Amino acid sequence: MLTRQISIAAPIFLLIYAIQEAVVSQFRLPGGGFSILLIFALTWAVLSETEVAAVIGFAAGFLMDLSQSAAGPFGQWTLIMLMAGYAISYIGYGDDNVRSNAIGIIFFVVIANLLVEITYVASGALLGVSSGSFIQVLITLFGMSIWALLVSPVLLPVFSRLHALIFDSRSAL
Repeated sequence: MLTRQISIAAPIFLLIYAIQEAVVSQFRLPGGGFSILLIFALTWAVLSETEVAAVIGFAAGFLMDLSQSAAGPFGQWTLIMLMAGYAISYIGYGDDNVRSNAIGIIFFVVIANLLVEITYVASGALLGVSSGSFIQVLITLFGMSIWALLVSPVLLPVFSRLHALIFDSRSAL
């Protein structure tokens, strides 16, 4: 059953990736902008079980590694998103207050977005990727968090409805 659900979710991920690369990455927003694929993957990770969230994180990280804007080595985003997907699902899965509350989901997504970006910069520094000055990195991290905070409430109803259509196992009687 999980294979069927993931095969249905794969075209949705590819569509979100195409929207990110064709539309969102073309905007030159102050503070670094946002990643709709990152927000999408983290939202689905909050709503999913840990095994599904790990697969979602791996798929999103792989697509983010394929992105033209990825500056690090191939596999860096994959590893980070795999760990982030599993961790955010593990932390939020047992707490029904988070899963049933839109503000809780948005809080988790924005904080996870910030932590993922910090992890990306820190692991990039360990791998020898130049990231710019410390102040510029802070401005970019702050800007991406603000954009995630602004965009997440708008996209949450769409992303949660797509997740419910694919992963809810309730039968319609």
